[in-house]
Amino acid sequence: MEVKKLSISWQFLIVLVLILQILSALDFDPYRVLGVSRTASQADIKKAYKKLAREWHPDKNKDPGAEEKFIQISKAYEILSNEEKRSHYEHYGDAGESQGYQKHREYHFRHFYENFYFDESFFHFPFNSEQRDSIDEKYLMHFSHYVNEVVPDSFKKPYLIKITSDWCFSCIHIEPIWKEVVQELEGLGVGIGVVHAGYERRLAHHLGAHSTPSILGIINGKISFFHNAVVRENLRQFVESLLPGNLVEKVTNKNYVRFLSGWQQENKPHVLLFDQMPTIPLLYKLIAFAYKDYLSFGYVYVGLRGAEEMTRQYNVNVYTPTILIFKEHIHKPADVIQARGMKRQVIDDFITQNKYLLAARLTSQKLFHELCPVKRSHRQRKYCVVLLTAEATKLSTPFEAFLSFALANTQDTVRFVHAYSNRQQEFASTLLPDSDTFQGKSAVSILERRNTAGRVVYKTLEDPWTGSESDKFILLGYLNQLRKDPALLSSEAVLPDLTDELAPIFLLRWLYSASDYISVCYAIVFHNWQEIMIILSLIFSALFILFGSAVIQAFSDSNEEQESSPPDKEEAREKTGKTEPSFTKEPSSKIPKKGFVEVTELTDITYTSNLVRLRPGHMNVVLILSNSTKTSLLQKFALEVYSFTGRIVGW
Repeated sequence: MEVKKLSISWQFLIVLVLILQILSALDFDPYRVLGVSRTASQADIKKAYKKLAREWHPDKNKDPGAEEKFIQISKAYEILSNEEKRSHYEHYGDAGESQGYQKHREYHFRHFYENFYFDESFFHFPFNSEQRDSIDEKYLMHFSHYVNEVVPDSFKKPYLIKITSDWCFSCIHIEPIWKEVVQELEGLGVGIGVVHAGYERRLAHHLGAHSTPSILGIINGKISFFHNAVVRENLRQFVESLLPGNLVEKVTNKNYVRFLSGWQQENKPHVLLFDQMPTIPLLYKLIAFAYKDYLSFGYVYVGLRGAEEMTRQYNVNVYTPTILIFKEHIHKPADVIQARGMKRQVIDDFITQNKYLLAARLTSQKLFHELCPVKRSHRQRKYCVVLLTAEATKLSTPFEAFLSFALANTQDTVRFVHAYSNRQQEFASTLLPDSDTFQGKSAVSILERRNTAGRVVYKTLEDPWTGSESDKFILLGYLNQLRKDPALLSSEAVLPDLTDELAPIFLLRWLYSASDYISVCYAIVFHNWQEIMIILSLIFSALFILFGSAVIQAFSDSNEEQESSPPDKEEAREKTGKTEPSFTKEPSSKIPKKGFVEVTELTDITYTSNLVRLRPGHMNVVLILSNSTKTSLLQKFALEVYSFTGRIVGW
């Protein structure tokens, strides 16, 4: 009777537990848990879930019921974020998985506390704060964006890129430092990027990032990894190390004349920055890198002895950072900017307005496109006044007169340029008339480009340019007339492409390309050495197997040749008619080889060892021959006893 009562009690408890579980499941309302309406969109559901998950996460909320509350929040989001489960819940009151719910939630929390990892199908948001989301989302980078925009732009500014992922606790640890560095470097002109390794695996693999967090820099299309401690100063030094070392020249009172005089050879304006810092500021290096193709940059430390000569000559306030731009005249700057705490945008505007010389030399087709753009409309006409002159080490009188005319008549619609007729012969011959009037003399042409294929309309002054006042008056008259009558440019031609005068010779280009290739290969090997070691191991293993097979095959072929050589010798002897048996003076313990019978001649020396001391079980066959029968019988004897093994003793 007691056993029966006990059995009934257990059955009652089981039924009670099942009823409580069913009531608990029926009482569970995911909409109420997340605090959203039944018509809420997926975006509203996700937003509510992220807010509640951060609030009730057991690591942040010490409330005793936080764990249970977090489980309910996660379960509610799992149902409502899946349209199929959401539809099933709205029709039947559950998500179709009530039986496995308790086991399912216990597994996920055991998984969290043991491995600090969550199934992405269960949670659909990265483990970060709302502030971290806003920082990362602003700089998120995709593969196409990286290839089409970041890589080309890296030739003008370096990029600092962070590789992150969901549930990356180290990423959270470096977040404050990253935010501080980004705010500083972005203001200086450094490109910033964030790559989510979970969503952009192709890009992360392309960059060579195999762990998170990773920080790398990109400049001129090359990738460099950051390997030091993530602190502000290290990241700043890392960005500075990406820049070439010869961007900015240190200028003193001993070399400033040489530096400023380089405008004629380099065909660039020269920039001088005066400041009180002993080292060159990072901002100035970044600006020099951005405009390296257009200007040359120098830095003057005003605290250095001898700097007073330059500051006094150019009237520089040593207590305020000052930037001077010099063009064709080295004794007087073309433009000046002076201010404390100059912003990057202010300096960019200042540099952009002074990118070219007053009368720049046409040294390449690219520069020709920039200085003399194609006409876009009747209201956007751009005229180029071209001086064709011979190359000279010193400034000639015609060029100086042309320069002074350009300085006095600078307009938005007119650009003054010059070209060396001996270096750009095809270009000059197209603009000059076929006559001996301009032979060895300077000439001036006014042209307007009509398309990128080289079609231009132009007018060349009838007389050579000498720089006289009459020449200037005639040129000024033509320019004034062009404002009213563009038909003044009556001649038409197709200009050939300009020769690139500043391009390095073939050997130097090859050396630069080889250097770049070696540096890229070194970076790939250095940062991916573990994967490369696996590949090299496979390659060397395959080579070892092939080498071993070749050695074994070689020995095998050698043995086969040795085995087959005696019959060959016998055949040769038969052909020559000098067949003789093989003789050995000493008994051999080796087994007779295939196709070869060893016949021993019996003498007083071999008699005892072969017959008297014959081992038990061994048998020798003796053939008695005469000189007349030896040749014919010995071969027949060998053929008959070939199938036997042992010692064959004859004559």
